[in-house]
Formats: sequence, C-alpha cells, structure tokens
Amino acid sequence: MEIQDGAELCFPQLLNTSCRKPTSHQFEAVLLNIVMLSISVLTVVLNLLVIVSVSHFRQLHTPTNILLLSLAVSDFLVGFVLLPGEIYRKTQCWFLGDLICSFYYYVVYFVFSTSVGNMVLISTDRYVAICHPLHYPTRVTVIKAKLCVCMCWFCSVFYSSVVFKDALNQPGINNSCTGECIVVVSYIAEVVDLVLTFIAPITAIILLYMRVFVVAVSQAHAMRSHTAAVTHQHSVTLSTRKSELKAARTLGVLVLVFLICFCPFYCAILAGSSPYTANLVFLMFYLNSCLNPVIYALFYPWFRKAVKHIVTLQILQPGSCNVSMLK
Repeated sequence: MEIQDGAELCFPQLLNTSCRKPTSHQFEAVLLNIVMLSISVLTVVLNLLVIVSVSHFRQLHTPTNILLLSLAVSDFLVGFVLLPGEIYRKTQCWFLGDLICSFYYYVVYFVFSTSVGNMVLISTDRYVAICHPLHYPTRVTVIKAKLCVCMCWFCSVFYSSVVFKDALNQPGINNSCTGECIVVVSYIAEVVDLVLTFIAPITAIILLYMRVFVVAVSQAHAMRSHTAAVTHQHSVTLSTRKSELKAARTLGVLVLVFLICFCPFYCAILAGSSPYTANLVFLMFYLNSCLNPVIYALFYPWFRKAVKHIVTLQILQPGSCNVSMLK
C-alpha cells in the first residue's frame, strides 16, 4: 500500500526505511496506557517510602529488611524506568537511538533477574530463620545480608551483559525499519535464561517455602500446646518464635504474590500467546512491583509507623533515625 501522508511515518524524510507511527488511539490501547501510568506512579511512590523507611531508621537495619530494601530498589526501577519505557515504546516512534534501545532492554533484563534473585534470598532467609532458628543469628547477619545483596546485583549486571553482548556491540541489528526498538537474543541465550531466571529460582523458592511451611505449622502447634506452662525466660523465646513465624507468613504472602504474577509472564512468552494476552501478563508482572509495598503496609506495623513519620516530615527532626519503629 502506498503511503499518501508522510505524517504517518516516524521519519518522513526516510520514505523507504522509516517505520509507521504506532496506532495508539484505540480505546484498549489508551486504557492500557492509563493503567500502566497509574501503576508506574504508585510503584515509584510506595517503593520510595520503603527505601526511605529502611534506610533512615536504624532499628529497621535487620538482615530481612536489608533484603526487602534490595527488592524495593528493583521494584522502584520497574516503576521509574521500565514502565515509562514500555509506555513510550508502544505509543511512540523510538527517537532515542539504537544504543539507548539496546540499553533499555539490558536494564529490563537486569532489573528482572535482580528481582528474582531477591526473592530467592528472601526465601533462603526465612528457611534459615524457621528451620535452623538457633543458628540464624550467626549465619544471617546484616553484613552477610549486604554482601548477598551486592552479589545478587553484581551477578545480574554480569548476566545481563552476557545476554545482551551482541545487542550492545551492534545496536539496532534486529530493527526492520528506522524508529523501531527491538532486540532479539540467540536461541542458546533464551534456553539459558529459561533455566537461570525461571526454572532454577522458581524451583528453589517453592522447595524452600514448602519446607518452611511444614516446619512453621509444626512449631505453631507446639507453641499452642505449651503456652500455658512456660517460664518467663521461655516466654521471651516463645515471643521470638512467634515473631519469626509471623514474618515467615508475611514473606510467604510476598513470595506467593510474586509467583502468581511471575509464572504467567514466562508461560505466555513460552507459549507464544496473542498480543492481548501478552499485554495482560506483562501488566501482571509490573503490578507485582506495586503490590509488594502494599503487602508491607497490611502486615508490618513498623512500615505504617515509618510512613507516618515520613509523610508528617518527622524524619527531618534531629535524632529521628533513632526513633523506635518496632513498638
């Protein structure tokens, strides 16, 4: 079909190589963009509250919260970079150049793999806390948690660099026309990615939490059986165990929501689903980054208290970092 109006092209001066402008005026496309933009804003604001809370208040500098902080940073990047980039890529011609296009996909994979790594670390943390409670204080410390987080981010950077080596060295090699942003990885890279970012971590998460669930149920039953006949010293230990079990339940909800949002995303890709279905599962995956802080707000009193201090600007007062958040 011969193009009569040059305005339909991304680059009217390049009649033979320019892409057509995306048709984003349909009701479904407009509605999807509004939803994605809303999720993006909420994701940025809510995860920024988590980042400020854990970073500012010293009492919240625990190994588990360090892992939650790492997850909040990756979720923040989803709302701040990935969602706006996806909206722009689907509604506008790509005017940012081929190198920025390749780098955008690199960041997508980097944030994606980091989120998966964070979930594995969180599952491992709860496994040690519930299944090996006597060794938890020595095996899991703030320093070790920080080292694991740094290793997770470093491995994600390295892994993404290997996957997108060709795309970064030869940007735009997969584009069929000027104004398009597409990156295609090799078949071998897709298989390796399937194993490293889906099969292996999902299997590890499920196995770890199955074990946590079995041990948590038995411990909860044991505590109910002996609650009436404990000394004060044992009461303190009992309270600690209840706190660990509650944390395991909360983080279990976090992991379950992640799996619900994550698995359809990969299954749709493997099945080669329709664009409409692909949009829905992509939306579910991005929504997960917004839901995580909501889970904290529902289950963690310290997060609600920290948000109150942040919103009311009490954190600007001298010594606010030493305020107790856990009572």
